[in-house]
Amino acid sequence: MALDAGVLNSLTKGSAENAWRVIIDSAVEIASKPLAAGNAPSEVIKRDRDIGTLDHFLSSSGWDLWQAFGQSEKSRVERTSDRLARWWAEPYSAKAVLVLDGLSLRELPWLLQGAKERGFTLHEVSANASELPGETNQFAQALGFSSRSQLQNNGGGLAHKLQPTHTECVDMPWKDCESLINGSPNWVFWHHWPDSKVHDGSGAGQGLDTLTRDAADQLSGDDFWSFVERLATGRRLVITSDHGYAATGYFPDADGEVGQFLKKTFASGRSTKGTGEAGPFVPPVALQINSPHGAHLLAVGRWKWKSQGGYPTLTHGGLSLLEVLSPFVELTK
Repeated sequence: MALDAGVLNSLTKGSAENAWRVIIDSAVEIASKPLAAGNAPSEVIKRDRDIGTLDHFLSSSGWDLWQAFGQSEKSRVERTSDRLARWWAEPYSAKAVLVLDGLSLRELPWLLQGAKERGFTLHEVSANASELPGETNQFAQALGFSSRSQLQNNGGGLAHKLQPTHTECVDMPWKDCESLINGSPNWVFWHHWPDSKVHDGSGAGQGLDTLTRDAADQLSGDDFWSFVERLATGRRLVITSDHGYAATGYFPDADGEVGQFLKKTFASGRSTKGTGEAGPFVPPVALQINSPHGAHLLAVGRWKWKSQGGYPTLTHGGLSLLEVLSPFVELTK
């Protein structure tokens, strides 16, 4: 997919806020079109490449826009953690949040199709910013939890932003999750899927293909939607994620000095803590980001490189759209 003249003009001539709105709307539009299980693996790869055109713009000429992404007062893109806190303050009598760990925009069609088929009403379909870097604990801490595991067995406590609520965090079959939902009016339920699957397949060459098939199976299944219905019964429900993931197995190889720099700086990851040398490269392949979680050096755009044990084919923590945008789906039954 090539950027048309109108989109390119919006990205280069307008404000950072407008540029991000165009980028995010375009990514959501590409990702959210209906999918069928039979063609999902090939179609998801095609959409990944189409969104890659926006990533190419951000890494080749629009990299300054990353400084306006999801970061406190400078932000032109609202973070999911802030969006949830704002939504939680709405005067709904009962509400629930389902965090699917690592859910990306790629999985959005299954949620939209399943909700429609099963008689849910969709109130909002959008995307927000992950924390930077896009990691699980950063998101938990942005909500006021010490870590994801704190939510287990209603251990959320009284210091987080989504008060009052019952909390849970598990990696269990959906049918077993359904039985955990009691009559508490408010719920925050954090499930380890699909991130557990992302890391299971991160070393295999077919990581995205395997995960796409699993997402089609999980998010089209009766067990998942029976769980969602239980969570949504009498409550307004948001389904979202802490971060997405990059299909790095399809990224081009960084060779020469660029490859050596990325390997030395990031090893088999996509971010490193603290202030670091971003290298002499123009356009940059790494950016210094000072987020609410402190200073980090993050890999920019779609690159992979040789590393000990092999670079993972699915991962997160850097700056590409599908790893830093989280779906936000609000629905009722």
